Amino acid sequence: MPAVPTLIVAGAVALAAGRTSAVAVAVPLFGYCLPGRDCGWYLVGQQYGIRVLKTLCRVSLEPDSCVSQTQTRFERWGINSLVIAKFVPGLSIIAPPMAGAMRIGWPRFVFLSTCAAVLWVGFGLGAGMLFKSQIEQLLEHVPPSAALPASAS
Repeated sequence: MPAVPTLIVAGAVALAAGRTSAVAVAVPLFGYCLPGRDCGWYLVGQQYGIRVLKTLCRVSLEPDSCVSQTQTRFERWGINSLVIAKFVPGLSIIAPPMAGAMRIGWPRFVFLSTCAAVLWVGFGLGAGMLFKSQIEQLLEHVPPSAALPASAS
């Protein structure tokens, strides 16, 4: 399931409609971003170094240039690129293990990754709240069976 569209719909349906609080929606999303995803990839990158990046890049459209381009971006933008990595396709998957492989300090990584998670979750939920009426109009045209997971129908 695509994360960003789901995040935006959650902002529109749950928050803007007043069905739940921002904290109830944001906390699980932070759990996904930081300890669930970014910290795990950081530790894998720290353990296996550039090998994990080559493995991740094998599934990209341009595997030969993936590692070198990511490393170049990281060197050009610095470690602070972690803050915007979630918004850049490709970089969002490669940045945490790259930080681990480059031996970026754990406290600095956690701080920057937390900033990134706050921006990413805030942007998605905020966009959903902003476009609440348009999203609700679109959801009116979705058949009920299409909105449910296969096991729930």
